[in-house]
Amino acid sequence: MPKMKTKSGVKKRFKFTATGKVKHGVAGKRHRLISHNSKYIRQNRGTSVLSDSDVGHVRLWAPYGLK
Repeated sequence: MPKMKTKSGVKKRFKFTATGKVKHGVAGKRHRLISHNSKYIRQNRGTSVLSDSDVGHVRLWAPYGLK
């Protein structure tokens, strides 16, 4: 059997922590930020941990983990 491929979108968007949780960047921070207020931009800075219900999908898309 050949190796399974990791989805290329998952490689760009997610990271696994040492304890197995999945980190992701918040949505809505790429463009059109002039329409968002400063509080929204400030609170969505950095990364956050993905919810447990969504972690299963990311693990299927990254069968061998992410570096």
